[in-house]
Amino acid sequence: MQSDNLRILVLTGEQTDFLWYGNMLRGHGDFVPELTWCPDPDAVGDLLNNAHFDVLLWDATFHAGSGAGFLQYLSVAGNEKPVIALGAAREDDVTTELLASGAADYLSKGRLDRWALGRAVRCVWFRRQLEDSAGGQLGREVASGFINRNLFFDRLQQAILRAERGDHRLALIHINIDDFRTVNESLGYRRGDELVLKLAERLRKVMRRVDSLMRIGGDELAVIAENVDDSLDLSHIVRKLVGVLGEPVNVGGNMVGVTASLGVSTFPEAGDTPETLLRRANRAMFEAKRDAGTSYRFYNRQLHISAGHQLKLEGDLRNALRAGELELYYQPRIDLITGEVRGVECLIRWNHPTRGLVMPDEFIPAAERSGLIVPIGYWVIEQACQRLREAADLGFPGLVVAVNLSFRQFHDRKMTETIFRIIFNANVDTTLLELELTESAMMHDPDYAQRCLRELSQLGISFALDDFGTGYSSLTNLQHLPISLVKIDKSFVQALGQSGDSEHIIRAIISLAHSLQMSVVAEGVETEGQLEFLRNQHCDEVQGYYYARPMPWSDLITFLHDRNRLACLPE
Repeated sequence: MQSDNLRILVLTGEQTDFLWYGNMLRGHGDFVPELTWCPDPDAVGDLLNNAHFDVLLWDATFHAGSGAGFLQYLSVAGNEKPVIALGAAREDDVTTELLASGAADYLSKGRLDRWALGRAVRCVWFRRQLEDSAGGQLGREVASGFINRNLFFDRLQQAILRAERGDHRLALIHINIDDFRTVNESLGYRRGDELVLKLAERLRKVMRRVDSLMRIGGDELAVIAENVDDSLDLSHIVRKLVGVLGEPVNVGGNMVGVTASLGVSTFPEAGDTPETLLRRANRAMFEAKRDAGTSYRFYNRQLHISAGHQLKLEGDLRNALRAGELELYYQPRIDLITGEVRGVECLIRWNHPTRGLVMPDEFIPAAERSGLIVPIGYWVIEQACQRLREAADLGFPGLVVAVNLSFRQFHDRKMTETIFRIIFNANVDTTLLELELTESAMMHDPDYAQRCLRELSQLGISFALDDFGTGYSSLTNLQHLPISLVKIDKSFVQALGQSGDSEHIIRAIISLAHSLQMSVVAEGVETEGQLEFLRNQHCDEVQGYYYARPMPWSDLITFLHDRNRLACLPE
């Protein structure tokens, strides 16, 4: 009898157990084991999304929180592949509970031997083969809207063939739930999958009968829309999907706000194979992540051309961080009463070896997409602390240094710990370090953001709300976050004299901030008229080209000395 290759994922934190299981599984005549070891619970999702396994061997102590919740997560994320649980308890004590949570079998490690483990693997594998041959798995998954990646590619290939025969267009819509990991961490794996299931049910209600919905990853859904010959019709389909994704979902009694990013590729324009269509829909989906909230992008030729440029830019940026090509520029903030420099904002520049000075508008989006913005952000804080020490030594002991925090920084669950280590090692006056946040950064995960800010504020760090007036939740942020300063967005300042609405908005912002005992900085001040209006409204500080453009550190020191000399001149 020919032996089948059996792909087994071993989930245990102990390498000795992995080697032990492998030794017991070798030598069985009816299957040849191919074992993969996963020692980290956080890496399970990527393995299950990107590789195929026939059986999962799970040590019951291997999880990131609840064992039962993690087991339920495995049964869904693993496309219902059989899970054999192993633990120290006797079978009679835990088998019923584990089977109810999704395990196919349970074995006590104290009684484990070569025959028992081989029999368990053989039984669950043969049972699954029988279910598959009878159409059981396919029937369950298609009915619920979920399907594994192999079957998804087969369905997409069949749809492409139908489109070719009928000379029709079809669209692949790739849906990625934003920050799904936070949902799993805060609510648990079981609730996370409940969330996906409810979103899928919503999507199914607004889809056409000819369309197919599948789950192709832990936080990914895909819609195959066939017979789409009108671009307006496709846009209508996508907008209906976006409409139902934006509403909060009741998960275990908690109303969970969800955003998603959608990428759309079409046959034949974007490609003629399932792999190409998915890759290009995925590319468009990542472009959609640049926008706040639930959004979508269509793949087009320009996106294809820019993809190579973006990949090269991201590669160069990784080298730039290591090679010391990044540099900080500093823009002064001027006190409107005394005329003194109260602080500076750190603005990053990139001295590219061949392209010269690259401005942040070009490379920061690439840093956000690639995740490089996180280490870059910490580098900026380190540089800011170094400048604080130098400023004190040069006779400017009260100079405030402000650093922008990206929303991606809040993806790092060790953010407060890392920032604390940086400022502790720098040994600086923390009251002179100011972190600037945007509303989108805090709205990504409000509870986590509030906790981080409270912890950092206890160290003496102050916070500014950047681009104030352009978001949708300013009042809420001001009430619940330790904000001591707001920055009026430059779009309002530069519209002074052209729009009466801007004057009213600026007056309202200054009045509101002062009533809450907060200072106000106006950005983008370029003219005497703008400066005079802000002075009359009792704005505290201004920042803009009227006084100074962003400049290197050496130029800033000269500027500070000149301002000091001007302040000392008799009136």
